[in-house]
Amino acid sequence: MRVLITGFEAFDRERVNPASEAVLGLEDEILGCEIIKYILPTEFRKSIKVLDKLIKKYEPEIVVNIGQAGGSYDIRVERIAINIDDARIPDNNGNQPIDERIYEDGENAYFSTLPIKAIVRDLVEENIPASVSNSAGTYVCNHIMYGLLYLRENKYKNIRGGFIHLPYIREQIIDKPNTAYMEKSTMIRALEIIVKSSIENEKDIKAIGGKIF
Repeated sequence: MRVLITGFEAFDRERVNPASEAVLGLEDEILGCEIIKYILPTEFRKSIKVLDKLIKKYEPEIVVNIGQAGGSYDIRVERIAINIDDARIPDNNGNQPIDERIYEDGENAYFSTLPIKAIVRDLVEENIPASVSNSAGTYVCNHIMYGLLYLRENKYKNIRGGFIHLPYIREQIIDKPNTAYMEKSTMIRALEIIVKSSIENEKDIKAIGGKIF
């Protein structure tokens, strides 16, 4: 089995992105499964094109996209991606789509096919703050999650996939007083748990949970 896990480049004047820092800290094998790690461009359209090529090349069974949710206190396991780009700031190539559909022929929304409730349970059991989130935003994070699930629906039927948001890491909050963060080592451990949970739970559990941030 192969698991493709992606982070993003730093954006919005940040020097680092916790998603890429955590992804690159993962081992190359978890539970006997090969872990393919890649850092996507923080760009509309291009990020999906790159992801499509990666899925075609590596043929993973599971795809997990990771991004940054600055100011979050916990790890947000995203439930749903919506078919809209509405960027509050330009991406890393200066693109700033406003109220634009991602795919004209796509559904209004797609749900994650990862075991989101099981992932949250497994993280919390290891004392890592986590919750199910019902909004991935309308920036590049939602864009790539929607793109992944659109590709799954129309091209790669056998993959399971979804999106996870991480808080800032310590070095990002030096000039942001009273801002939440998480240690990078904790994030790396969290990603290991997320991968293990995704491998071990083909079907999700039923449990209470879910927030809109």
